[in-house]
Amino acid sequence: MKSNWKLLALIALLSSGITLAAYSLLGFNNRDVIFNESSQTPTIMGRLASMPGGPSSVPGDFSTAAEAVTPMVVHIRTTMTRTVRQQQMPDIFREFFGDEFGGQRQQPRRQQGQASGSGVIISKDGYIVTNNHVVQDADEVEVIMTDKRSFKAKVIGTDPLTDLAVIKVEANNLPAITLGDSDALKLGEWVLAVGYPLDLESTVTAGIVSAKGRRIGILDQDYAQRQGQQGRTSTDKQGDTPVEAFIQTDAAINPGNSGGALVNLRGELVGINSAIASATGYYSGYGFAVPVSLVKKVSADLLKYGNVQRGYLGILPVELNSTVAKEKGAKVGRGIYVEKVVEKGAAEAAGLKKGDVIVKMEGQTLDSDAQMREIIGRRRPGDAVAVTINRDGTERDVKVELRNRDGGRDIIKKADVTAANTSLNTLGAQFEELSAQDAKQLGVSGGVRVKKIMDGKLAETDVEEGFIIVKANGKNVKSTKDLQAIMSSVKEGEGLMLIGMYPNSSRMYYYAVPV
Repeated sequence: MKSNWKLLALIALLSSGITLAAYSLLGFNNRDVIFNESSQTPTIMGRLASMPGGPSSVPGDFSTAAEAVTPMVVHIRTTMTRTVRQQQMPDIFREFFGDEFGGQRQQPRRQQGQASGSGVIISKDGYIVTNNHVVQDADEVEVIMTDKRSFKAKVIGTDPLTDLAVIKVEANNLPAITLGDSDALKLGEWVLAVGYPLDLESTVTAGIVSAKGRRIGILDQDYAQRQGQQGRTSTDKQGDTPVEAFIQTDAAINPGNSGGALVNLRGELVGINSAIASATGYYSGYGFAVPVSLVKKVSADLLKYGNVQRGYLGILPVELNSTVAKEKGAKVGRGIYVEKVVEKGAAEAAGLKKGDVIVKMEGQTLDSDAQMREIIGRRRPGDAVAVTINRDGTERDVKVELRNRDGGRDIIKKADVTAANTSLNTLGAQFEELSAQDAKQLGVSGGVRVKKIMDGKLAETDVEEGFIIVKANGKNVKSTKDLQAIMSSVKEGEGLMLIGMYPNSSRMYYYAVPV
């Protein structure tokens, strides 16, 4: 059944650029972010809320919720550029770099394209949450309100691991959505999807919650591609892994709905629409939304700290079923089997061991790895998580204090993340240093060879595997350490100019790499 699903289903990120493709935040400068959350007496949907059984049991009239929410969902249009091949080096570069650039030159040319998506206003002063893939790599972001006003937006922060982003427009007194409770959603409950599908005007569709905590693998695939790996969904060290615990709904959504609102019949935000399952790339039955529990935490972190603060449990998890439980010799058939405990990690400090089965977390019975990752994804380093384990048939409760990716309990500063983002990993390639013999044969004092190009910045250029880098931004490169140091010194908005050669050519080539 699973294999048939994989063959038939195309998990499509909902940016309508296929060809290229409320909370009130009352301040975030070293202060907690305060959300406009739902209360026992909702301020909107009063008419439906007062009906017997509550709003979720009254599917006859969606108009009140739709009218309340529509002004809070915006249309996002992005402009981005990509690098294409262009022969011929302009004379100005020849004059600047000198005669070493004799022979054929390849200068990248930047070509523009556009994409479209949706966003949700989360504060009156212009903060908007959307999907990371809607604004990723965008040079310009335009936000269009339902009243036709248009604003240029600034990207405040992004998080590819949950596919969320926060952007900002300079405006005041905007209608901000109210935060609901995704944990309280029930299977079969009515929900509305609001967004801008297929580059159309604001559109509202209705459906029910089909499933919760759904893992579809789309973020795993994207992360694996960016890391030059295939199919990695877990790690045996303190490393970043995608968090997928989607709300599945049959409300009709299409490309362009990405970043739009999934709301309950009170008009409260319960999710951010992110993906569809389809054999064609268009709606064919199911859509998936990031639960608002994660949206709240990720957006608060991006605003308060500049990056997402992730807590790590420090285990290699294996999701149990009856077959796996038999293979592992587990005493229970459901839960998360601890395949490995990371040295000096949170789980080791709490006394967890290989062979333990985590059966509950924060009082919730664990049925899936996705569910566990969502629970942990809502917390920060230093937070304590209540865990129930089954060890050799006996249950025991433990408190696990989550660690950061470095094994500590402190907040990871944005500057640390920025430095990591300017590492060699962002180039998307494997490098190796020239041996002394190879350097001598080529007539250079040293260099770094591009061994393999994967998905990253180099893939956007004409650099080919085997290219030997001898200079970067005018500085000599004799080792990967040299190249890393030069990368770390690149400022925001600047690029990287690589100079080098190919083994079977005496000509020197240069490549401009966007960083």
